[in-house]
Amino acid sequence: MTDRAFAVVRAGALTTVQDLGRPGHAHLGVPRSGALDPYSGRLVNRLVGNAESAAVLETTLNGCAVRPRCAVTVAVGGAHCQVTVDRRPVAWGAPVRVAAGSVLETGPALRGVRTYVAFAGGIAVDPVLGSRSTDLLSGLGPAPLTDGAVLPLGKPAGPPARVDGGVPWPAPPAELVLRVRLGPRADWFTDAALRTLARGAYRVSSASNRIGLRTEGPSLERAVTGELPSEGMVLGAVQVPPDGRPVVFLADHPTTGGYPVVAVADKRDLAAAAQAVPGVRVRFVPVR
Repeated sequence: MTDRAFAVVRAGALTTVQDLGRPGHAHLGVPRSGALDPYSGRLVNRLVGNAESAAVLETTLNGCAVRPRCAVTVAVGGAHCQVTVDRRPVAWGAPVRVAAGSVLETGPALRGVRTYVAFAGGIAVDPVLGSRSTDLLSGLGPAPLTDGAVLPLGKPAGPPARVDGGVPWPAPPAELVLRVRLGPRADWFTDAALRTLARGAYRVSSASNRIGLRTEGPSLERAVTGELPSEGMVLGAVQVPPDGRPVVFLADHPTTGGYPVVAVADKRDLAAAAQAVPGVRVRFVPVR
């Protein structure tokens, strides 16, 4: 076992390959994709000596297990979880050397939703439109991991980071605060609906995914009840479907849509949305 690759022992609920995405192709109908929590993706790459743009694994809720076919340095971060090599605990949030043939496993998320696993050299699947990211909506990039799949690894670019103290991982939000700018279709909603958006007691829905963070809470009343022609959508768009409950578009969002967008969330707040567990309160804060 000397080839630079790893085999998937346990794929988990949803584990995908992600890098920093493929922005700039919306005019072709291609979403940006990429790690939902790019801060964590960048940091695990730095820990193993990769460029921040290298492809990593993004797991959802219950982790995954892989068996490298070569000795490799690995770092696990993002949502906190137990990390083991051959069932023995190893460090989370720090570089770990894994021998060829050993099984690295990340357990269920203890805090947060999405855990990131970086391998020295990065995951060397073929790029599509400049990115190795899995896009669940368009189907571009590698398929989500399945048991038994084998993925290639690149050559290490540099030495692992020295970790002499704690790495500054942000905690998952106890309350998700999203700064939003109203529009472009705020006038399709009543004044009461806009007040409800700013003051409503929304919570993260368990139906959330990489496409959008769905909310539970009060419905927003429409002032205009007609149909809206499909128009362009951006990262962070707060779209309101017929049930009136806001959906915040995340990395795999569609590039067009026919429901009105009441506001757009600041993209700097979206990494926290990636780690917000179902039931966490969501607060929309209008800004100018």
